[in-house]
Amino acid sequence: MISRSHKQALLSVLIATVLGGAVVADADAQSRSSDRGGERRGGHGSTKAQVLYPEATREEPKGKPSSKMGGKLQKLFVAYNKDEYEETRKLADEIIAADGANDYDKAVANQLASQAAYNLDDNAAAKQYLQQAVTLNQLDNNGHFQAMLMLAQLQLQDEQYAEGLANLDKYFAESKSHKPEELVIKGQALYQTEKYAEAIPVLKAAIAASPEPKDNWNQLLMAAYAEAGQTGEAVKEAEALAAKNPADKKAQLNLASMYMQADQMEKAAVVMDKLRAAGQLTEEREYKQLYSIYANTENKEKDVIAVINEGLSKGILKPDYQVYLALAQSYYYSDQIPQAIEAWQKAAPLSKDGETYLNLARVLHAEGRIPEAKQAARDAKAKGVKNPADADKIINLK
Repeated sequence: MISRSHKQALLSVLIATVLGGAVVADADAQSRSSDRGGERRGGHGSTKAQVLYPEATREEPKGKPSSKMGGKLQKLFVAYNKDEYEETRKLADEIIAADGANDYDKAVANQLASQAAYNLDDNAAAKQYLQQAVTLNQLDNNGHFQAMLMLAQLQLQDEQYAEGLANLDKYFAESKSHKPEELVIKGQALYQTEKYAEAIPVLKAAIAASPEPKDNWNQLLMAAYAEAGQTGEAVKEAEALAAKNPADKKAQLNLASMYMQADQMEKAAVVMDKLRAAGQLTEEREYKQLYSIYANTENKEKDVIAVINEGLSKGILKPDYQVYLALAQSYYYSDQIPQAIEAWQKAAPLSKDGETYLNLARVLHAEGRIPEAKQAARDAKAKGVKNPADADKIINLK
């Protein structure tokens, strides 16, 4: 399955994408929502806000600002619209605590306070304000559902997955929203909680609903398929992404990874070799991925050798134990024994135990290089082997 680090790399869907736009559609639209007669408040027109949730099942409440809080609410809107977030919170808190404030006043104050707190990087307070705004149930549908959505996102961002998913489910059930960028948030949350089979239909719905789905949505779907054990579907998704973005290195690397997981090593090698020929392999893990593909494919020892030596010569591959061991084995199985011995001699000192030294001793013995074989066997014992008697047989050679 996909490694944890690979999973995280795929999770480029931004939870905060909607947060930045989840502010009330119009800050003082709430104060105007009950103003049906075209009356102007504080110099603002009464243009009706766009209906964001035309299919919502929730009946909009008929709440109005109280006569006592009208002036304070107007000051609150002014402070918020000027991006005076500290002042916004101060004024909002005053309204929330005021004896003369009704539930509508408090709901609006909590909503704007949540935005101010979020902009001040106080997510804990933002969540509290949002919860209150939702619980009071006095905002119009635009404000109510945006508050609910933002609350869910902040909970997910803080890894409160049960709470966040519960709020998302309630949001979709009541708002009847089908926005793809919102469905993706749920799909990602399900993926992060390892509910891969549940994430798949949600992500598919998001992608189908978008005229231009983002590539990272497809990558997330691909990862969900892979984690759910649906390797064939994951490969199809990876192939589609790679075909759509032939110059995108990441898409090609993902395709190679999917082929590897599906044990289609030859196809993986073709993809990686094209990147190599184009000079696009620039990281150590990419060279390791390619030589590992060849190492797991029959009769590709010479390719392993070529990739490793190229990576070493470019300084991309580090001369570590795994690299030298793969090089030694590939030389050995392609009957290039002197080169294999040289690579084993470099690998053995880097090994955590003496087993590599013992293998080297056996090869040196087979080649008739007895003094070198004895020394390698002594080095093996010094570093520790499972069966010291095997080393002793070589050490005691006459």
